[in-house]
Amino acid sequence: MTTPFLVTGGTGTLGRHVVPLLREAGHPVRVLSRRARPVGDGRGEEDGGLTYVTGNLLENEGVEAAVAGIGTVVHLAGGPKGDDEATRHLVRAASEEGVRHLVLISVIGADRVPVGYHRMKLGTEAAVSESGLAWTTLRSAQFHELLHTVLARMTRLPVVPAPRGVRLEPVDSRDVAARLAELALGEPAGLVPDLAGPTVYRLDELIHSYLRSTGTRRPVLPLPLPGRAGRALRAGTNLAAEGADRGRHTWEDFLSGRVDA
Repeated sequence: MTTPFLVTGGTGTLGRHVVPLLREAGHPVRVLSRRARPVGDGRGEEDGGLTYVTGNLLENEGVEAAVAGIGTVVHLAGGPKGDDEATRHLVRAASEEGVRHLVLISVIGADRVPVGYHRMKLGTEAAVSESGLAWTTLRSAQFHELLHTVLARMTRLPVVPAPRGVRLEPVDSRDVAARLAELALGEPAGLVPDLAGPTVYRLDELIHSYLRSTGTRRPVLPLPLPGRAGRALRAGTNLAAEGADRGRHTWEDFLSGRVDA
């Protein structure tokens, strides 16, 4: 029998694309979720080769049971804080279980952007690389869904601030999922090339495109972004490194709903 995969964050934006790809490849998948899944709704505790288990990585609850009998862990769970600690709990249990391969999603610029979130993600990467497990880490750009959420909040303001010199290269979550599934089904590869979207945009371009897509009229005000973080972002430390892979689906595809184009 094929050894099952464990996917943390399997019900999130990225996980809901990764899990079906692993199932289509013929592997049983166990999804770690903080909330119990009701039985009988098509998403129950067991659905063919798909199993849900309840646990909390940050609180270190249910982690040992989640990794029991697992060959490969695909670690997608994350939040605004505590990812490094949660990942240490996961790798400790995975090491004790003898997990063969741990695959991690991280963020481009984790080692270059001087903000708390990126420092936390770098700590998460270190927890994996220093665990003694065989590992693969993929750093990706911001997902279209996240960018869309951020812009929706920004454009509620009567005047939309647009920090000067900030560029982004948003990537489609389906492109990231396809790459992660490929990596999870392969051999451990360490830190692999970054994955970003096909186009680099100025932040003000993204704001204007969002406003057009929603039929919203707002003035957009260019503003300086001060401090170390501002200097780093203007220098492009959040952009993919040379030799990065590029997704197929553009921001314009996402806005128009053409995600499968």
